[in-house]
Amino acid sequence: MSAITALTAQSTRGVTGIRPVDAAFVVEQIDTTVADIPPDAVKTGMLADRTIVEAVAEAARRHRFPALIVDPVMVATSGARLLEADAVDALRRLLVPLATLVTPNAPEAAVLLDRSVETPADQESAARALVEELGAPAALVKGGDLEGREVVDALFADGSLETFREPRIEGASTHGSGCALSSAIAAFLAHGAELPEAVARSRAWVRRGIESAPRLGHGHGPLDLFPRSD
Repeated sequence: MSAITALTAQSTRGVTGIRPVDAAFVVEQIDTTVADIPPDAVKTGMLADRTIVEAVAEAARRHRFPALIVDPVMVATSGARLLEADAVDALRRLLVPLATLVTPNAPEAAVLLDRSVETPADQESAARALVEELGAPAALVKGGDLEGREVVDALFADGSLETFREPRIEGASTHGSGCALSSAIAAFLAHGAELPEAVARSRAWVRRGIESAPRLGHGHGPLDLFPRSD
């Protein structure tokens, strides 16, 4: 079940328009769906503006979701800004502490923490800081946006750091990969997986999706959401 927070006009080449949904209607969508089908896990994505961030945080507190994955979507793969500047502090203060796991990419972690995140060591430090300074129970800082022959993701949870490394896949079919990863983590948690297992299995699924992507469009195309497993 979904609650729509914004409409976008976009293609593989970029985002040309954004229309946020009224925050009260976002809450109505959440309340209506939760009353009918209580979720085992919830994932947030693009929240667009401060009023929506505040409304979603209030709904999350009220409903006490069993698992809440907060993906702080700020910038599209094409570079378009997807979260207004005045919403960042609300996200930082109100939603991050409610998350079971927060999943920023390196640039988003840099914004949330107001520090540079450009290396794997920076990612590890940022993951720890999101927990120890901003109050997230766990943090996964993704490295797909950084340079290098490897993609490194850093998970800090339960006082321990775990680093995931994979060779980078050449190609442009990564549109939505971060959103797909956080959604998959939510799904695995809903099925009873522990957090490190959910992250590892989700990363493997996204990797297969990039490898078997249909190569659509003239920009950053989507990954394959139904890849065959080995």
